Amino acid sequence: MTKQTTLRKQVSPYETSNTKDSVRQLINTLVPFLVLWFLAYKSLSISYLLTLAFGIIASGFVVRIFIIFHDCCHHSFFKNRTVNKIIGTITGILTFFPYNQWQHSHSVHHATSGNLDKRGVGDIWVLTVDEYLESSRLQKIAYRLYRNPFVMFVLGPIYIFLIVNRFNRKGARMNERMNTYLTNIAITALVGLLCYAIGWKSFLLVEAPIFLISGSAGVWLFYVQHTFEDSYYEGNEEWEYVLAAVEGSSYYKLPKVLQWLTGNIGYHHVHHLSPRVPNYKLEAAHDNTEPLQNVPTITLATSLSSLKFRLWDEQAKKFVRFKDLKVLTK
Repeated sequence: MTKQTTLRKQVSPYETSNTKDSVRQLINTLVPFLVLWFLAYKSLSISYLLTLAFGIIASGFVVRIFIIFHDCCHHSFFKNRTVNKIIGTITGILTFFPYNQWQHSHSVHHATSGNLDKRGVGDIWVLTVDEYLESSRLQKIAYRLYRNPFVMFVLGPIYIFLIVNRFNRKGARMNERMNTYLTNIAITALVGLLCYAIGWKSFLLVEAPIFLISGSAGVWLFYVQHTFEDSYYEGNEEWEYVLAAVEGSSYYKLPKVLQWLTGNIGYHHVHHLSPRVPNYKLEAAHDNTEPLQNVPTITLATSLSSLKFRLWDEQAKKFVRFKDLKVLTK
């Protein structure tokens, strides 16, 4: 039995969801979010700074709602697939994500993460040093713009939520197409109802900061958990699923409050090793599986350094900065 097989076997006891825990998480996530949204609206007549304060907290719960949606896409939140799809579709409406569409792209991400020959679906655009050097001037400009923090973490979420998620991918099956249409109709109806009930200005004043903050936080989490100096990227022949999971996905060690709000997704190495582990069991799987405690670990402070990493150096097996190109090409 290989080390990889042994590791996956060690995690398997945590792959079963618990209905009570899942229902409890739904309640302690959705109820506070709705209350905070209402308080943000009511506070408009008092102070917009108070509205923003409620909005910032509410955005944390949007991230937590997304993690529930994310687990449903992996069929790990409930044992029943139909229940996962129903809850996933509802939480997808609240977070502006179509269930079937995102489930497909995210499954591809898990199956190809760290594979240099299978990039392009459900992941962040990464070029190797050689690819960048061989790119046209226009492509280099496009890549530099894409990797700019303002574009990636501010404009990026707006583009994903309002444009990418609203259209079906080419070749999508009928059930995926219908789910996207249903999600778009439900979002339009919900937004329209709220605008009718409280006015479009009040709706935007409340929802806009929640949308922007939660979107930026979500993109940041996805980015930082795969973009750290000694990550994992290999060509298809050398690529291994388990190594990609435990070496190419970080353990993002967050303060307990942020860990709770982000649904333990900081244990990203565990999640990539076994997507069937529900978010509320990720920590236990990490703590009780010794090999998983020796993976790349980053903190809030050290994670900021990931902003400087732009290109993957295939020779050195690490991320490098644009300014490192001068040294590498000498």
